[in-house]
Amino acid sequence: MRKLIFGMNVTLDGYIAAPGDDIGWSGGDGPDSSPSAELFQRWYEQMRATDLSLYGRKLWETMSSHWPTGDQQPGATPAEIEFARLWRDMPKVVFSSTIDKVDWNTRLVTGDAVAEIARLRAEDGGPMDIGGATLAGAAMRAGLIDEYVLVTVPVLVGGGTPFFTALDSWVNLNLVETRTFPGGVVLTRYETRR
Repeated sequence: MRKLIFGMNVTLDGYIAAPGDDIGWSGGDGPDSSPSAELFQRWYEQMRATDLSLYGRKLWETMSSHWPTGDQQPGATPAEIEFARLWRDMPKVVFSSTIDKVDWNTRLVTGDAVAEIARLRAEDGGPMDIGGATLAGAAMRAGLIDEYVLVTVPVLVGGGTPFFTALDSWVNLNLVETRTFPGGVVLTRYETRR
């Protein structure tokens, strides 16, 4: 059985996007809100250890608008070049009923997301990452997420898209890692108690 990991940058007040899907606050300590090199490396290492990435439509559109050519952007760092190459090669599944085409080693699922995630999770293989609030929320409510990675940025946005969805019952977690990055960004990683 594969492990399913939900990890994203999150505001101190619990949002992955501010109103209007604004993620300009995310990332870290750079003047352009880009993550510190250390944090970017952490996300790269997590992706390198992942066998399959699962995306909701909005996150897919954000990622696919930059990373297919991220290694060709003026001023791309060696880390960004490697991340772009890894992202293009990574097997991905996008869950959406509103788009009809995906590229870059990606498969589109338009049907029951929870059933497909459960099927993929039951297979043999390495870890899977899941991203996107709606998709992760459905997996959360179905009890499919094994690990949560929150990279908390010290900013308050007052509303927007929450990291956690409403649940029908409690989910007990074990803290397995904490780490502080430049600019006061804190990573916390939790495993679901089963």
